[in-house]
Amino acid sequence: MLSIRKSSKYRGKCTPNALPCRINHNGRAEVSKRYWTPTKRNDGKTVSYFRGRQLYGRTVKIPPQYKGVVLSTTETPQAAQALPGSHSYTSDSHEEEEAEAEGMMEELADFDEFVIWGHVALPDETTDAYIRAIEEYTAFAEVVHTVRAKAEKK
Repeated sequence: MLSIRKSSKYRGKCTPNALPCRINHNGRAEVSKRYWTPTKRNDGKTVSYFRGRQLYGRTVKIPPQYKGVVLSTTETPQAAQALPGSHSYTSDSHEEEEAEAEGMMEELADFDEFVIWGHVALPDETTDAYIRAIEEYTAFAEVVHTVRAKAEKK
């Protein structure tokens, strides 16, 4: 069972950015506007510079029936029942539920959109892994839940 609760460090809405590089840091970075200033040009493209390289951003909206969240694992998992305001996500099978380890994650922020950045050109929606993951996951989830709802009506 996986439980999610709002963190005491919850920051509200944010816009995550996926950069086309590896940064060996996980967490908040106190940077000034001087280092990261995405701007929307007249042609509609979002452009920014990172370490001297020009990047182009594509904004991806989260579908309205979904919620994007920034999560962090906690040191000590706790039972979901003991935490007011937590949500549990489990499988339908009780056998699997008993076999799985209990886990706790904290919601640090939520978002309605995120930005995918690419070198030289906008990320392509047919080849970019992040864009395809959102589109394919939401389409797959809709089919699974639609089939399940139809089966339950019978």
